Amino acid sequence: MVTQIFGTKKCKDTQKAIRFFKERRWQFQFIDLKEKDISQGELNSIKRFFDIEDIIDSDGKEYEKRNLKYMKFNIEDTLLENPLLFKTPIVRSAKQITIGYQPEIWKKWQ
Repeated sequence: MVTQIFGTKKCKDTQKAIRFFKERRWQFQFIDLKEKDISQGELNSIKRFFDIEDIIDSDGKEYEKRNLKYMKFNIEDTLLENPLLFKTPIVRSAKQITIGYQPEIWKKWQ
């Protein structure tokens, strides 16, 4: 199975993740969250590993821009509507998923 990296081109941690996999010549697919949304099925697979509250980037610019700090909202629906609210990178390989820059975990996947 090809490793998938979900993120944005401007995200520093996503850039580091891409570099990590390129340096090891590990085949991967980059999914830019500015161009493609995460599906309900993909979100469900992420939720098997992480609580929904740990998936949303409450420290990010998009969260602040949408003024979500002061609102009550359904996190899952909001993430599906705006994928730029996800913490990134989300890296998925086979049945394993990480959020954020996690090279020590990725090394164990090889």
